[in-house]
Amino acid sequence: MKKVLSVLLILIIALSAYGEEAAKKEKKEKKPKVKEGWKLNGILPATTYDSNLGFQYGALFELVNWGKPSIYPEFLDHTYTEVSHYTKGSGIFRFMYESNHLIGKTHSTFDICYMPDKGYDFYGFNGYESVFNSSWMDDKDDINYKSRMFYRMERNQFRIRADIQGKITGEHLKWAAGFGVNNFKIGSVDIDRLNKGLNTDKHPLLKEIDVQPGLYELYRDSLGLILENEADGGWVNTVKLGIMWDSRDNRPNPMKGIWAEMGIEYAPGFLGNDWSFAKFYITQRQYFTLVKEDLSLVYRLDYQTTLGGDVPFFYQSQVITSMLTGTTSEGLGGSSTLRGVLRNRVVGNGFFFGNIELRWKPLHFRFLKQECYLGLNAFYDFGLVTSKVKLPDNLQTTFESNMKNYSYSDFFNPGSETIHHSAGISIMPVMNRNFVIAIDIGKAFKTQDSNKLGFSIGLNYLF
Repeated sequence: MKKVLSVLLILIIALSAYGEEAAKKEKKEKKPKVKEGWKLNGILPATTYDSNLGFQYGALFELVNWGKPSIYPEFLDHTYTEVSHYTKGSGIFRFMYESNHLIGKTHSTFDICYMPDKGYDFYGFNGYESVFNSSWMDDKDDINYKSRMFYRMERNQFRIRADIQGKITGEHLKWAAGFGVNNFKIGSVDIDRLNKGLNTDKHPLLKEIDVQPGLYELYRDSLGLILENEADGGWVNTVKLGIMWDSRDNRPNPMKGIWAEMGIEYAPGFLGNDWSFAKFYITQRQYFTLVKEDLSLVYRLDYQTTLGGDVPFFYQSQVITSMLTGTTSEGLGGSSTLRGVLRNRVVGNGFFFGNIELRWKPLHFRFLKQECYLGLNAFYDFGLVTSKVKLPDNLQTTFESNMKNYSYSDFFNPGSETIHHSAGISIMPVMNRNFVIAIDIGKAFKTQDSNKLGFSIGLNYLF
C-alpha cells in the first residue's frame, strides 16, 4: 500500500508540474481542433499484485464516436473493453457498447461480461448482526488465525445486460427498461490453486477446506443458512421497468441537475430462473455548483427492498440501477457503494445507503493533445440494512449442536445493526471529459467494517 501511495503522489506532482507548463503554452496556442468521428478516448494497462490471487495483467480502453459534425463533449457511440486476469484465476472480461442514436432517440447500453473471482467476499447477513473477526484472517496472529480465505468463496459470474431509456415528455422525464441474463457458479475457494507459487516466507500455505472450513462452508453445511438449491449458484434472469428524471448538464461529471429513478426488477420463473422474486428500488442524485466548472457538492441516496419471492443469498448484494457506471454495481461495501468498508459487508433483504462528495477540479491541462483535468474528491459514505434476511428461530440450538469449536457470539450479535460509515478521498485523472480514472482511498469508521485502509482503482465517477 505504501508503494502504491508513493506512486500516486509522484503521479499527481508530475501531472501538476506538466499541467502548469501546458496551461502557459495553451494561452499562446490556437484553440484545439474539434473532435470528430471515432477516436481512441483512453487506454490503461492493468497491472497489480495480490498475495492470494497472484499478478494481474491486462488492459482496458475506450472508443468514442464524437459524430460529424461533432457534438463533443457529448457522443453518439461509446465502447469500453477490459481484459484483465490474475495468474490464479480471477479476472474481468468485459465489452460494453453505449449509444445515443442506435435505437431512435433512446439512450441504450449493451454489456457482456465474465467475471471469475477466486476469492469473493462473504461476511454473512444483516450487517453488524454477523460478527467479523479480522484476527481469523491474520496469519501473523499465532493464537487466533484460521485462514486468510475464511471470509471468501469462489464466485464466477456470466452476465448479459441491456438497458434502454427514452423520453416520456419534455427533456427530463424518461422511461427506463432493461433485461439481464446472469449465471452464477458458487463454491469453496480452490485452496490448491491459491497455494500454487505462494511465497511461504511471507505467508503460510492455506489449509484445506475440510481441515479449516470458511464461513461459506459453515453456513452451508453446519448451520443451514445457505440452502441446498442456492449453494452452487444458478440462473437469475431479470426484467426491469422504471421512470427517471434526468436534468444533468454532463453525464460523466455533472455540475448541476437531478438524476432520480424508481422502478421494479422482476425475476419470473418463466425466464428459466431457479428462483422467482421482485425488488423495488429508488435513487435520488443531485448536483450543486459551488464554483463554476471547478467545484461541486453532490449526493446520492438509494433505497432497495425485496417485494416478494425467494432471493438467492448470492444475489442479495446486487444494487439495482437503470444502467451501470462501472463493471459492477454491488455491495454494500466496496468501491461502488461504501468505500473503505469491506466488500459485501452489509447484506440484507433491503437496505438504504448514501454518498456525499465534494468534487474539485484544481488542475486543467492538455496532455498528448487531449483536453484533461485532475479531479480531487472528499467523500462520506453511509448505509444500513432496513429489511433483514430471516434466520431460523432455532439457530442458536443448531449452532450449539454443530459448532462445538466456536461460540455463538463469534458469529452472531442479534439486534446490533446500525449505520455503517466511511470517509476518504478520490483522485480522478480525466481525459476528454469522458475517460475518468477513479482512484479511491477510504477508511471505515468501525473495525467491524474493516481495520485497514480501503484502496481501489476503477473508471468513472461513482454517480
